Amino acid sequence: MTAHAKRDAYELSSDQHRIDVAVVHAFLAQSYWSPGIPHAIVARAIANSLCFGVYCDGQQVGFARVITDKATFAYLSDVFILEPHRGKGLSKWLVEFILQHEALQGLRRFMLVTKDAHSLYEGFGFAAPANPPRVMEILKPDAYRLAS
Repeated sequence: MTAHAKRDAYELSSDQHRIDVAVVHAFLAQSYWSPGIPHAIVARAIANSLCFGVYCDGQQVGFARVITDKATFAYLSDVFILEPHRGKGLSKWLVEFILQHEALQGLRRFMLVTKDAHSLYEGFGFAAPANPPRVMEILKPDAYRLAS
């Protein structure tokens, strides 16, 4: 079920063993959505998700993960492309690659949360919830500070 694609110097892969946890952790720990996240939590999240890496000359330059039961539901999370590789269409290519993955076909609901990439995801059919009052959450913004 591992998928690969190549374009120019870049490669996409869903091979979990290729994920460079240190690269992913370094980015996520500085991101707006998971500041200070501990390395151990990133490693556990990767181990329990369907993960996708973007590589240039064998080095990881992007990442995304999907939390899913592979039957009815998926949640796209932690999508990023490192700064020197942005502006090359890699995020669009990555999202398209993810949405075409065989384990993610026929799902009833595919969700994500974003602060600033709405136009990227709208291009793939994502939209605001049809019935926002039904969507609920438990949000603990300081969870990683407490886990340290």
